Amino acid sequence: MEQLTPPIWQPSPRRVAGSHLHAFGKLAEAAYDRPLPDYHSLWQASVNDPARFWGLVWDYCGVIGDKGDTVLEHGDDMLAARFFPQARLNYAENLLRHDGDATALVFWGEDKVKSRYSWQQLRQLVSRLQQGMQAAGIVAGDRVAGFLPNMPETVAAMLAASSLGAVWTSCSPDFGIDGAIDRFGQTEPKLLFCPDGYWYGGKEIDIRDKMQALAAGLPSVQQFIAVPYLGETAAFAESLPRTITLDDFIARFAVRPLQFVRVEFNHPLFILYSSGTTGKPKCIVHGTGGTLLQHLKEHQLHGDVHQGDHLFYFTTCGWMMWNWLVSGLASGAALMLYDGSPFAAHGRVLWDYAQQWQFSHFGTSAKYIDGLRKIDLVPAREYRLDALRAVFSTGSPLMAESYDWVYANIKQDINLASISGGTDIVSCFALGCATLPVYRGELQCRGLGMAVDIYNSHGRPVRQEKGELVCTRPFPSMPVGFWQDPQGSKYRQAYFGRFDNIWCHGDYAEITAHGGLVIYGRSDAVLNPGGVRIGTAEIYRQVEGFAEILESLAVGQRWQDDERVVLFVRLREGCQLDEALAARLREQIKRGASPRHVPARIIAVADIPRTISGKIVELAVKNVIHGEPVNNLSALANPEALRLFADLPQLQS
Repeated sequence: MEQLTPPIWQPSPRRVAGSHLHAFGKLAEAAYDRPLPDYHSLWQASVNDPARFWGLVWDYCGVIGDKGDTVLEHGDDMLAARFFPQARLNYAENLLRHDGDATALVFWGEDKVKSRYSWQQLRQLVSRLQQGMQAAGIVAGDRVAGFLPNMPETVAAMLAASSLGAVWTSCSPDFGIDGAIDRFGQTEPKLLFCPDGYWYGGKEIDIRDKMQALAAGLPSVQQFIAVPYLGETAAFAESLPRTITLDDFIARFAVRPLQFVRVEFNHPLFILYSSGTTGKPKCIVHGTGGTLLQHLKEHQLHGDVHQGDHLFYFTTCGWMMWNWLVSGLASGAALMLYDGSPFAAHGRVLWDYAQQWQFSHFGTSAKYIDGLRKIDLVPAREYRLDALRAVFSTGSPLMAESYDWVYANIKQDINLASISGGTDIVSCFALGCATLPVYRGELQCRGLGMAVDIYNSHGRPVRQEKGELVCTRPFPSMPVGFWQDPQGSKYRQAYFGRFDNIWCHGDYAEITAHGGLVIYGRSDAVLNPGGVRIGTAEIYRQVEGFAEILESLAVGQRWQDDERVVLFVRLREGCQLDEALAARLREQIKRGASPRHVPARIIAVADIPRTISGKIVELAVKNVIHGEPVNNLSALANPEALRLFADLPQLQS
């Protein structure tokens, strides 16, 4: 039995009393007609009666639209379930519910470009973009694409498209040509917005050659619209086919009242793309109502985002966290947008930004927090972060040592919320809660309305044991389907092929004694030496404490009718993988995890391959060391790194 440990942070009674969740809990007690004394009782009620719960979320969050009389049809069948089948609403209408001079968007492009938009200015830009799109023939169901940085014009273009019932899809401009065509070539947008270049690491990045290739490879695009970033928009547009500047696109349209096309709850809103490391990316279609309702719930009930808060998440437009971030407008938050390297200005740029604009919520990746640990920067000592109430982390499991570092070096009184879900649901299965304690190494809770469980290999639920993360009841942000999958066969196989009528997410996880979760990595990357299943995150947790090592990657190598663990490490400049370091690594892994976790081989490499969103690709490396093909190199930010893992003599004996 797991021994209960004290929390690393406990919310104050004042914070609890002023939280959205406290107010929502009172509403829920009246609706369910029984006491709900703590979070876990509220969670249980939300999954036992999802129709009542999601109806309450609609009401509490003030969704603009026609709700209809029915909340959930066919709730016992995950594939047939339909939420709010009579509802009509518009996503942009809900995000643009405010007006006036208060701040809606702030943008920093590293330390080179800065801008601010009020709610009124944002609405005015959306109005003109909406008219430009209508003049271009955009109607409900058409696709509009952004090949853009995370900047205000990106948010405005998305809002204009969704105001008309069009479908928004985006990638960041650091995607390679093949990666962009693999995505947009499937979804066939009519309009595509792009920048005139962008900044990264203090350097101007020219994308003209890339845009020439996209123009040739995307015949569906009737017009490319160049957005100013470097200040060379006119010359940029003139050098490319079918391209005009943003100014020219909206020049003839005066500001007028916005129009909002209300659509069905499941009408497509976003198309997101899987990483595509095993073939062409899946095009995952997310619905209007499910995305909005789920994000409202997560922002308000879990993140405790209030009107006027300053919400930041370090993300690109090629990651689902961008979609999650922009929905913060629906809760009245001002979005703090950033584009470029998170370590610009000697690692200080994001904290300069956080102090100047007094972020209330700072969202980032576990990799960024680990990177901060390895540079000489202590935000708590060098910055005033008075307004900061929460730090969010996702992208990979946040190690227990990173929890310690955040509370010691960023701020003691914050809700550190490690969150986990993904592109598949454009939201989270497990996340934070401003009214619950934080335990080091744990995600605080399962999401309200999300019937998350852990199944063993026999398909039975387990507690305080590792297994498959599943969801046993429908939820609104399940994908509408996959693009170009009319019979739904690929969709069913992706999530329901393992267990009947049960969503299997592909994470290897555990529900703790506190009711929180620990994520050990992807199920398909689980190691299996001697028949014992090991999550790769269990090894990474032990390695992260070594100052000599910048990052690591563990895979299983088929060997002598079994599997052995191989650990690759990327070393800090000036460090070497000698016998002493290897011995210390093995001893720490043995002591901190188990003898089964100790790698049979530890190998230093110059680089570790990762996706464009920054996730390391264990399966691709596993394929390479076994001489098997990697099907889609365009999904990788640094595909050349895979060559470092081929035909290694250390793996031949």
